[in-house]
Amino acid sequence: METLTKKEVKKLLGTGNSKLVKTGNELGVKIFNFSIPAGNDKITGKITCPFAAECLKLCYAKKGAYAWSNVQLALHERYTASKEADFIERIDTELIKETNKKHKKQIYIRIHDSGDFYSPAYFAKWLEIARLNPGVRFYAYTKSHSFIRGNFAIPENFDLIFSLGSKNDELINQETERHSKIFYSMDEMNAAGYTDASYLDLNATKWFTGNNKIGLLIH
Repeated sequence: METLTKKEVKKLLGTGNSKLVKTGNELGVKIFNFSIPAGNDKITGKITCPFAAECLKLCYAKKGAYAWSNVQLALHERYTASKEADFIERIDTELIKETNKKHKKQIYIRIHDSGDFYSPAYFAKWLEIARLNPGVRFYAYTKSHSFIRGNFAIPENFDLIFSLGSKNDELINQETERHSKIFYSMDEMNAAGYTDASYLDLNATKWFTGNNKIGLLIH
């Protein structure tokens, strides 16, 4: 997670963690992210990952730089912003500025390298942002699939990867639905027939693989 200055906190979209930066550089694309606190917001105590289970004990977004006080403050401010009436407008404005730049790289938005969709209303905001920006590609891992599945029309430029390790794993069809699973070794991942997204983040998305089974090495 990047360290944010007070000036940068005013922007809601960040450049993400080192994995996202590496992915963007190697694939020649531009990746931004929007994240909120993992598990719960330390300042308000509000739950931000309502369907997380055992994964909270292993969550990378509760370690290292993510635990720094200035990063926690930045994540809190983004979480607070996500609840405001102007959230869609603020994100849309930032994306308009980026899409008007001359770099002409494909823009991706990784929603939540920490945190999750904490409510249907919040998820709906991101769908509206995607509809307003059809040239931008949005993707997210989520354990909130129980309130998402069948209740929303997902735009073509929005990709969801349901994450195993939730309170409702039994709802995921592991043959037909895009989902991710944590592995302890590459041999284990390969034997199970999963595509590795540990090195390049976009390997998890439908734009880079047709495999519904996405693997991640534990870290």
